Amino acid sequence: MSLKVAIQMDPVNTINVTADSTFMLALEAKFRNYRIYHYLPSELCLEDGKLYARANEIVEVNQDQDHPFRLAQPVQIDLREMDIILMRQDPPFDMSYLTATYLLEHVIPEVLVINNPVNVRNSPEKLLVTHFSGLAPPTLISANRRQISIFREKHKDIIIKPLYGNGGAEVFHIKPGDENLSSLLDMFFVKYREPIITQKYLPDVRSGDKRIILVDGKPAGGVLRVPMEGDSRANFHAGGEAQKTELTRREKEICSSIGPQLSQLGLLFVGIDVIGDYLTEINVTSPTGIQEINRLDGIHIEKLVWNAIETQIDAP
Repeated sequence: MSLKVAIQMDPVNTINVTADSTFMLALEAKFRNYRIYHYLPSELCLEDGKLYARANEIVEVNQDQDHPFRLAQPVQIDLREMDIILMRQDPPFDMSYLTATYLLEHVIPEVLVINNPVNVRNSPEKLLVTHFSGLAPPTLISANRRQISIFREKHKDIIIKPLYGNGGAEVFHIKPGDENLSSLLDMFFVKYREPIITQKYLPDVRSGDKRIILVDGKPAGGVLRVPMEGDSRANFHAGGEAQKTELTRREKEICSSIGPQLSQLGLLFVGIDVIGDYLTEINVTSPTGIQEINRLDGIHIEKLVWNAIETQIDAP
């Protein structure tokens, strides 16, 4: 199949060829002889209802950290002439991110955008979980200090974090008797206008949290992310170590509960985070984990992603 693919992502010099999921998707696309382009979200231009971007065609994809991509000279492309657009820029999930989703709506349905930008916008990663009853740990989303204090009195050991944070940044474990909560709330409410998320602390995180990749609603593999000694954050960005794992019965139940709705929403490539028996996040913006799972399990999730995309392209 001959396809034209545009990848909306961060600068290519930020690529880590041994860890980046977008790199693996580009490598597989090139292996399939797709014609692929790279552009930054800041290069999007909407004029008279037509969406353009100044982009570089990716001539070669190499597993070489110094030269991962060989790029052609930049050209202006009409994004309606693409078959597929991969929306793969990293968070933060801010107004710039939201604006990109609004702009990409102008090429739908002529172009398949992965993940569907409307439902990326409607599915903030910590909020989407709240729509699936019985899967998340006890959670409060609020800017009300009194309610946060009541929640703490009830659960004693808690985690607080920004509602739209990512990569484990600004995640704080507040133990019983810790006197820093009020000061941390001061910091959050000066920096953010949004409510914050407060959750019951899950001791199972010391054994690791699990990143599970779902492709078109079905689990493709998982990796255990084990936090560093003295840290409650298991994210790879925060220094978490990747370890081989198998999906438990509970984790399979979680995937079965959320998978059909994710697929229906056009959220084809999703990463979920599970601690113990609880679903903590559903990552739909730019999920990671392909390379870690591939190495540990001897599989190729990027092939599954492109197979699923091709199936959608072929669908009537």
